[in-house]
Amino acid sequence: RRRTPPFPPSVLLLLFQCITGAMKCLNICVVLGYLLSQPYAEAFAPPTSILRASTKMAASTSSDTKNICPKTGNPLPNLPIPPPLLSLTPGSWAYDTMSRRLNKDILQRTYEENEEAFNSPEFASALERFNKLRSELDNAANTKLTYLQFDEGEDGRPAELVEREAREWKDILAEYVENDDTWLSAPWLTTEFYAYRRLIEALGYYDKSNAATYLYDPFAVAKKAGLNSSVHSAENMLEKITSLPNTKEGVGLASSIALWGNKMDLSIWPADAENASLDVFAKILHAADDNLLHDDTPLLAEHCDMLRARGDGKVDIIVDNAGFELVTDLALADHLIASGVAQTVTFQLKSHPTFVSDALEKDLLETVDYYASLSEDTFPNARAAGIRWQSYLKEGKWVNNENNFWVQPSPMWEMPKDLFSDMKERCDLAFVKGDANYRRLLGDRYWDYSSPFQDVVGCYFPCVVCSLRTLKAEIGCGMDKEQVERAKGLDNEWMVNGRFGVVQFGTGAK
Repeated sequence: RRRTPPFPPSVLLLLFQCITGAMKCLNICVVLGYLLSQPYAEAFAPPTSILRASTKMAASTSSDTKNICPKTGNPLPNLPIPPPLLSLTPGSWAYDTMSRRLNKDILQRTYEENEEAFNSPEFASALERFNKLRSELDNAANTKLTYLQFDEGEDGRPAELVEREAREWKDILAEYVENDDTWLSAPWLTTEFYAYRRLIEALGYYDKSNAATYLYDPFAVAKKAGLNSSVHSAENMLEKITSLPNTKEGVGLASSIALWGNKMDLSIWPADAENASLDVFAKILHAADDNLLHDDTPLLAEHCDMLRARGDGKVDIIVDNAGFELVTDLALADHLIASGVAQTVTFQLKSHPTFVSDALEKDLLETVDYYASLSEDTFPNARAAGIRWQSYLKEGKWVNNENNFWVQPSPMWEMPKDLFSDMKERCDLAFVKGDANYRRLLGDRYWDYSSPFQDVVGCYFPCVVCSLRTLKAEIGCGMDKEQVERAKGLDNEWMVNGRFGVVQFGTGAK
């Protein structure tokens, strides 16, 4: 059981920001923040790392750069960027993940679910590399990070894609490899993504010379189980989606379903939904708001009304997990098309297996085809939805896009210029789903909980953005202070157990 600090990191951050404004000296302030918060090593790095991070932070937020990211030329958050979370403090969620859970739970379960394949002759080299990765994680505190290995000759992808990914990962890791950082002393988000990319490397996922390991998904068993178990919950929900009104209330409810999934109370849905008043749907939406710590649904709905009136909206959904959560994303996209908010919905998907349940294009297509193949007698609404979704894909109303950026740990303000430009020019609204994506929106850093979402995310994101997030990590922003205090009083684990959520809206970079 993780330990709850005697007072939240936001208090330390507030103190840190006050000192920053008074002393006008960024490096000194970060060191003082460290000295005042020894128990919170995951929030403030050891002195050497702090000076490294603060020097970079000072460069990135100086008036000379006009708040522009030096790596990409993209806009940065409007506020000073805090240091990243590390994994150095025993008892923290980050420490437990990198020193125990990732190896003992996740990779052990991965081995058990793939034991027959892993012990076949074709997987002999892959298993050796897999076990080497596990041994590194067994000694995470002392094992130094190394660069990823790329073999353009055996890699089944186009050479330019391999070269680009190799360059991107070298840029991500260079600071930590050159400074002899370990699995625990480098930023938590970096090491988590790095661990899954090392798994892909170990298994020979891109090795076209080995048919057995080439594009082998080690999480397929877990994702298949999630897909099979999703149908019973989805059947009732998908009946409701088709009855949503083409109004602000309708898009609000579709977004709420995508946020909460089967936590939504659908029992109060009107029996004759098609003829129900909008007040009824407003009451259902209000009932779903009890555990929201911030709710920008009115701003989202206003924007969607504008897109509906325009008639040519283009919406992206940055997808998180496969299984039931993906089904709720598809349901949201279904309503956006059917209600006229979007002419096209683009699903931004992972380019290789990662974080166990994260969705690739193949997972989305498998979900659509599986639902379309269900029994009409047993699951009529799920089957009808699957058939409808197949038509959206065939007609180009739904588009899938895999990109390596979605499987890398860089903050979203370091989005590659081509992806940034595409979303800025093409996309009218992007929904960002899930906790890992949210951590990247915030750079996995301890912002003050009350720092406005617009100043942290909305000011730099390439387009209008709406985050739908249930809280599962100890960071956040844009949350109403009174709601945060209410959550603390109700649940000691309020930041990490998914009980509470946010709907946050930002305008995007101008």
